[in-house]
Parts: sequence; C-alpha cells; structure tokens
Amino acid sequence: MLLGEFRRTAVLVPVTEDESPLTGDYDGTRWICAFSDESALARFAIARGEGSREWAYRRVLGARLLDVAIPAVGVPCGVALDVGSEGEGVLFPPVVGIVPDAAAVDAEPTEMYEKGSR
Repeated sequence: MLLGEFRRTAVLVPVTEDESPLTGDYDGTRWICAFSDESALARFAIARGEGSREWAYRRVLGARLLDVAIPAVGVPCGVALDVGSEGEGVLFPPVVGIVPDAAAVDAEPTEMYEKGSR
C-alpha cells in the first residue's frame, strides 16, 4: 500500500547545481533523496548542518523516480524518502516489484543476458 501511494504522489527531490538529483551511496547502492514535503526537507537540511541555506528542488511523481530516473542512473539505485525524519523515513530499494526488472538487483537474468548480447 505504501508503494502505491508513493508512486501516485509528487515528492520533492533536491537538486545539485547541475540539476542532478541529490544522492548518497551506501553499501553498494545509490539512493536518490526525496521528501514528502518542505518540512521533511528542512529536517534533513538541519540534520546535515545546512538548514540556513536555500535548497533547490523539483517536484517529481514517485512513479517517475522509480520507473525512469532509477534505470537511468546505471548503478544499483533506490529512493530514500524523508531521510532525517526520525522514524518516518522509508527506503524503496532497487528490487523486483519496486523498480523495473532491468534496474532490479534481484531480477532473474534474461535469456539475452545469459547468452550475451550481440
């Protein structure tokens, strides 16, 4: 149920100076940071000691993050929602059923993958 709600909801994605989504790497996975509202983003900024600076962000539909952005990253990637919000954060890891199979780390290899592409 939480996944379906996330897919239908526009979230805030902080962007860097070059308009790339703010990410963090942990244990071999890249995580796109996303926030349910400006308060959650502010808690994250304060936790980083950067609460006084202005944060640029884009509103992005959760489904677009999972179905388009994650496969485009090119490395195992998921979404970290509301990081820095004590007890309220949620991770959407790069696994089957959350991201497209081509971007899922637990997907079964396809026949083309097993034989190698030509």
